[in-house]
This record gives sequence, structure tokens and C-alpha cells, in this order.
Amino acid sequence: MGSGMSRPRRRGFGLEASRGMLPLLALQVLMEYGRAGATRPPVTAALLAANTLIYLRPGALHEVLPSLNRVAFNPHLIIQYGDWVRFFLSPFYHLSESHLFYNMTSLLWKGIHLETSMGSVEFASMVAALLGLSQGITLLLSKGLVLLGDYTAYYDQYAAGFSGVLFAMKVVLNAWSDDFVYLHGMVIPAKYAAWAELILIQVFIPGTSFLGHLGGILAGLVYLWLKRSFNGTDPFTLLIESITKVVTWPLKFAHRLLRSARSQGRITGRGRVGRRASATETSRGLWRCSACTYDNSIATDICEMCSTARENHSFSRRQNHHAGGSGEPSVDEIRRRRLQRFDR
Repeated sequence: MGSGMSRPRRRGFGLEASRGMLPLLALQVLMEYGRAGATRPPVTAALLAANTLIYLRPGALHEVLPSLNRVAFNPHLIIQYGDWVRFFLSPFYHLSESHLFYNMTSLLWKGIHLETSMGSVEFASMVAALLGLSQGITLLLSKGLVLLGDYTAYYDQYAAGFSGVLFAMKVVLNAWSDDFVYLHGMVIPAKYAAWAELILIQVFIPGTSFLGHLGGILAGLVYLWLKRSFNGTDPFTLLIESITKVVTWPLKFAHRLLRSARSQGRITGRGRVGRRASATETSRGLWRCSACTYDNSIATDICEMCSTARENHSFSRRQNHHAGGSGEPSVDEIRRRRLQRFDR
């Protein structure tokens, strides 16, 4: 069972004294992971470790991590001042050792079952989505109640704990279950267990955050609706993949352009530098130099880049036959042609 999130206090938190429950939590973790065998869910283990380390704050973490008063969920501070640190970090902070113990034992059981059935990647995506949805819905409910009437107690309430996410996980876990569960002496369908637990916790522990737990249940329902809309595929995994495609599209487009330019050669002057090929190979009125692979105009028999003579001298022979020349241009003629080319 996920324990309550907090007591509605305006200033600070009174943390309960340690009850020595962490060794019992460690024992339960070892037993559950021992039963899991080779398929030990890593994301669940990481979540358990993160929550526990944040609570214990050992060594340097005590100086690095913000205090509970700095990150506790408060709708007024988040909406009025944009304090989004409270929005994202408050689920990982707990008020006492017993608060941490009950939340983590609940996470241990739910996490192993869900992660084993859906896989670690989809489970991690689901937890991130449920965290964002539960916090966001709680924020909207708090603001909505203020707009509808004088319910500032919820709007100004401080809260902390992983309970909202756990309620959402319970909804997902029992969504298609036909089993019955025992809850405080009552036998109820598993799919309604989260609703029954919401009411019972509020009755027996009135200081807990009712909106935080309700936001978790609604987050689970929204997640299931989105998943049905995408034909069973995790919608948030698809969203991440789509964002990745959009971000990487310019790089892929530029890569395709570079590949196309390399395959066609680099255009320069009246000719172009291409792959090594025969000097007799022509394309659109060009011939390719056998020495430097520069594509020259067929109007000349001397390579404009390296001055190498064309292998097939038929054009030069015709020109020199009519002109009475020797068939090879002079050094001054080659220099004149180069200067004429680069002056254009």
C-alpha cells in the first residue's frame, strides 16, 4: 500500500524518528530479487536505490541534494513562481523512515511484476510518464478547486513521496485483472482496488494528500487510454522516437547531400574533379585527364589543371593539320590558356 504523501503544513516538516525499518526493507528486496532469478528488473532496483539514497543522504549527497523543504510539492509555489524543482523532485523525497518503507515495499512488488511483463525500456518510459501525469493532474486539480471555490488548503498544501506514481502503477497493473483482492477485510475486484485504497487511506490517515493520490489514479487511467489509442503500443516511447527523428533529420539530410556531392564530383570552373577514369571517357562535352582526373572541355587537348596532353589527340591533330603546327602547344601557349581561364 502506498502511504500518504504529507500533512498539510505551511512551513516545514516534522520528520519522524527512525524506527529501524530500513534493514527490513533491505531484507525484502533481497528476498524478492532472489526469487526473480536471472530476470532481475534493473529499473525497479534503480528506483528503490534512488529513493533510499535521497532519504539517507549519505556522505557528499547531503551537501549536493536540496532539502525536503526546498523540493516539497506545493501547487501555489509551482504555478505562481514557476518552481518546477518541486514538480519533478518531490516524488523522490519521503517524510520518515516508515513513509519510505511502505512506499518502497509497494514499489518493489508492483515494479517487479510490471517490469518483468513489459520489459525494462517500456517500464522506464511508463514510470516517467506516470510521474509527469500524476504531478500535472494534481496541479490542475488544486488550481481548479481554487477557481471553483475557497479550497486554498489543497492549493497551499506541501506534499512529498512516491505515492502518486504508485497509485498510477496499481491502476495499470490491475486494469485487465479478473482477480479479487483482500483490502482491510474486504474482498473487492482488483481493478477497483486503487479507488478503495484511496478512500480507506483518507479515512484512517486523514493527514495524507487526497489530491496527490487521486491524481495518481487519474494518471493511470489517462496512460491506459493513450495506450489503447495507440493500439497497445507505449505512446511515450513513440513520442521519444518521433522527437529523436525530428532532431536528427537535419543531420541525416546534410549527410545525404554530402554523399550525393561526393558521388557526383566537386564542380569547379568549366570542368570538375571526379574519380579516376579513362581520358577518353566523356560526359556532356567533357574529357577526363588521366593524370589528375580533371574534366576538361573537348575544345582543348591540354588539361587546364595539370597541363597533361589528352590521350586522344584527334582534335589537336586536326587543328594543327590545318594550322601547320607541330601538334603540341608551346609553354607560352599553356601559360596563356591558364591565365585566360582564371581571369574569367
